[in-house]
Amino acid sequence: MDEPRRPIEVTVEIPSGSRNKYEYDHERHRFVLDRVLYSSVHYPADYGFIEGSMAEDGDPLDVLVLIAEPTFPGCVVRARPVGVLDMTDDKGHDYKILAVAHDDPRWDRVVTMEDVSPHRLLEIENFFETYKTLEKRASDVQGWLGIDDAWRIIGEAMAAGAKAPTTEPGTWR
Repeated sequence: MDEPRRPIEVTVEIPSGSRNKYEYDHERHRFVLDRVLYSSVHYPADYGFIEGSMAEDGDPLDVLVLIAEPTFPGCVVRARPVGVLDMTDDKGHDYKILAVAHDDPRWDRVVTMEDVSPHRLLEIENFFETYKTLEKRASDVQGWLGIDDAWRIIGEAMAAGAKAPTTEPGTWR
């Protein structure tokens, strides 16, 4: 039997329930308000990134963390990946790792994406299908990938982040 993987650390940018889109400015080392969402939707989970990673879009790898109570921008949450949302936006391919809070006992029994409520998964898909609509920016959700894909994508993003130039990725505006 495989040894269980250690939790990842996710730096939260946007708490669940927020319509404010915060981003971490890697040059100035602070959080900034990027925009208020144009659509009448809110983030369905805490949303952030894995420090030191680099996704295909040149930003750190995005992670959604399911947790009982919203945290706050800058909070580091230990999380267990359970799947990944496969999507594209105006920058290209944009995976969203789905994880559960490791230190929240309400998520102890969630090990794979199949353990998450199907309705919750639909809410997340719907959010990413519609959150940029009123900005006239495209986003296309292709569906869910499993836990093995999530760990593969995390590994690739960490390797890309380790090879990245010394300038920080994802500088705000």
